Amino acid sequence: MKQNLCKALLLQENEDFEDTGGRSEGNADFGFRPAFLDDETDTVYLSRFPDGNPAPFHLLDGLPEEVVIYRSPTGRVVAAKASLVAGFVLNGEFYTREAAAAAVSVLH
Repeated sequence: MKQNLCKALLLQENEDFEDTGGRSEGNADFGFRPAFLDDETDTVYLSRFPDGNPAPFHLLDGLPEEVVIYRSPTGRVVAAKASLVAGFVLNGEFYTREAAAAAVSVLH
């Protein structure tokens, strides 16, 4: 069973993809934008700050209510649906972290 998406999971993924195009720092110059794909609905959500502005990295706080599982008393997103996958959007297409890393390695 997949675990809910949370900050700890995003941090672990960032460690797993350190120094690759599977992180925002490694692919932003190629036009990739951090996003989340809901595997259940095939809906893509660009990563956003709580005010709706685009975020340059994966941030849970800007996710819409329909994918939020739990918020802290201060309103921060603590957990989101387990069906969410962190990845990136380029030219309207969603890339998993693995696919973004592979694409960037070819573009170098």
